[in-house]
Amino acid sequence: MAKITFHLADGSAQIIDAEDTEYLMQEAVNNSVPGIDGDCGGVASCATCHVYVAPEWLEATGPRTDMEEAMLDGTFGVESNSRLCCQIQVSDQIDGLVVQVAGT
Repeated sequence: MAKITFHLADGSAQIIDAEDTEYLMQEAVNNSVPGIDGDCGGVASCATCHVYVAPEWLEATGPRTDMEEAMLDGTFGVESNSRLCCQIQVSDQIDGLVVQVAGT
């Protein structure tokens, strides 16, 4: 299990316990994280789970997939640390991960 911190639009933070082997988007939805909708169900085709990964966590979350890159190309507010959290698998390696919900 990994503790993940989501920084939200109102300036608050929500910390969740995420199950190993799940994807971060599903765990955010399961924990009602505001701003993470996951409309496509986790197949990188909607960008409703767009987050900014804290720079110190970029290596641990891995590179963007080709599908993720394609979806982000048409998304507003993309930065070098943008990710779709449906493409980030939860593991002990990301215990303590900090992300900012995009658009917030």
